[in-house]
Amino acid sequence: MPNTPLPESLVPYEPDLRSPLLGQEAGASPEPVERLCIDDMLKKYCGEFGWWQLRHFVLTSMAWALEAFHTMVVIFADREPEWRCLDGAAGCSTGVKSVCQLEPGSWEWIGGPASSTVAEFGLVCSEKYKVGLVQALFFGGCMIGAGVFGHLSDSKLGRKGSLLVVCILNAIFGCLTALSPNYWIYALFRLLTGFSTGGVGLCSFVLSTEPIGPTKRGVAGMSTFYFFSGGIAALSGIAYLFQSWRTLYVATSVPSILFVVIILPFVSESPRWCLIRGKIVGAMRIMHKIAKSNGNNLPASVILALDEEVNDISDNNKTEEVKEAVTGSLVEVLRCPLTRVRLFLAVAISFFCSVVYYGLSLNVVNLGTNLYLNVFLNAEAEMPAFLLTALLLDKLGRKPLTIGTQWFSGAFCVVGGLLKGYGLWKTIRMVCGILGIFGMAGTYNLLFIYTAELFPTVVRNAALGSATQAAQMGAILAPILVVLGERIPFLVFGACGIAGGTLAYLLPETLNKPLYDTMAGMEQGESKLVC
Repeated sequence: MPNTPLPESLVPYEPDLRSPLLGQEAGASPEPVERLCIDDMLKKYCGEFGWWQLRHFVLTSMAWALEAFHTMVVIFADREPEWRCLDGAAGCSTGVKSVCQLEPGSWEWIGGPASSTVAEFGLVCSEKYKVGLVQALFFGGCMIGAGVFGHLSDSKLGRKGSLLVVCILNAIFGCLTALSPNYWIYALFRLLTGFSTGGVGLCSFVLSTEPIGPTKRGVAGMSTFYFFSGGIAALSGIAYLFQSWRTLYVATSVPSILFVVIILPFVSESPRWCLIRGKIVGAMRIMHKIAKSNGNNLPASVILALDEEVNDISDNNKTEEVKEAVTGSLVEVLRCPLTRVRLFLAVAISFFCSVVYYGLSLNVVNLGTNLYLNVFLNAEAEMPAFLLTALLLDKLGRKPLTIGTQWFSGAFCVVGGLLKGYGLWKTIRMVCGILGIFGMAGTYNLLFIYTAELFPTVVRNAALGSATQAAQMGAILAPILVVLGERIPFLVFGACGIAGGTLAYLLPETLNKPLYDTMAGMEQGESKLVC
């Protein structure tokens, strides 16, 4: 076989932290060891956002497109197709607005029963509630999966290991969904797909942003959601090509396997996770690769330390391995007054934000316009929101943006709820929906950064998982609201946006604050409240 070079992330690096420092002559006094936390090492030696972080960020964030496929595929798979009267059928008139008013056998679905689950499983009239039910089950699975994989990515599996598992499960469950013989099996596989999908976004986000320096992390984190919106835009094209709901599920599941096989081998584990798990050699290996790839030099006398240990002067000349930080849990988060309040606020805001975001996304079926075009326009509306919030993130701060974007979205949703649903008013309402998506998309993506910065590394994914679970609870409610008609959903979305922005007033600003590794390190940094 030809000698194929290993991916950079797989090249071994085994520094001997106990051996004499390189270039040190025999008998010379040992060079003092400089112990730094990851943020300080990135700023001082490795580079906060160089070529290594850019490549790693892009590769890891591609997983967001996979989440978009599995989450939004129901817009097309569960749509209600157009229908037509059969020739010579008695009592069938094109003037009838609903098939519920017609006799069975007097009409047919355009495109046949394979065009959607609604057509194949008969999810109309008295069975229409099942469309919202299966979507709610998916988000219920996401809620469970976010908690499970949030904990596993903080503990045994790590960020990369958890991302690997959820992508494999997504591909398996997605393909099995395409084989569903009836509605209840279909609902079961959507629940299971939701379970694995719930861990994709949070694992990808944390893995892509943790190796980035503090002054660049906010803008980079805001950019992760371009991949989610890009996935939605691509989904509208895929759905146009694959008109059968079964082939559509296969077409949106195969990319997860391709990601595992082609992309993940070139992705590194988070050095922060390695550090808190006591894997100092692995963490240093990654930091040396970051420095080398960015064209910088990381001296051999510099080693990583947990933030709670950096200020321990008595340990400054020690070179033994950093002890493993105890992986925290939600119990630890709730025990500390500082993190307890933050968690409750993050959970409530995430819930309100999700109701609006997913509600407006799914509500396109009620607008009476071209479905493929509407989904595409909604996805495109999100992208300038990401750009605007990224530009303002480090100028205005996290807190003002979180408040402003939610109030902006809420205001347009209220206006949309007050408008009538015919003629020119229908077009204006569609514009209100797009502007609502614009504002809430900025909030949704900003909340990932904000929540991640509010909690230390040992509990970051657990806290982020809880906020994601709350978001999935909001997503469960969203499809139920959508079936209530045209105006009521908009009014509820408006109230949620205004409430979320109001709660954000109680959160602290995290702009230019350090990203803590441990609860003790955060306690030292945030001295006003003691855990």
